[in-house]
Amino acid sequence: MLAMRPDCERCGADLPPQAGGAFICSLECTFCAECADALDERCPNCGGELLDRPTRTGQALRRHPADTERRYKAEP
Repeated sequence: MLAMRPDCERCGADLPPQAGGAFICSLECTFCAECADALDERCPNCGGELLDRPTRTGQALRRHPADTERRYKAEP
């Protein structure tokens, strides 16, 4: 099951599980649409293709909540 990470790894933008606009690679690295576009739809971590992440809503979201661990790490 997808972890549904809550933020873009590149810019930190919020990516709610019930909203579109998130892109993931096969390892579930997660980016917002703007960053995915800037990365030419290629994951900078593994080189994999970035694709639209499906949404999770309603009962599915209640039974299987999204991940809460944020992955964005601001540069010092």
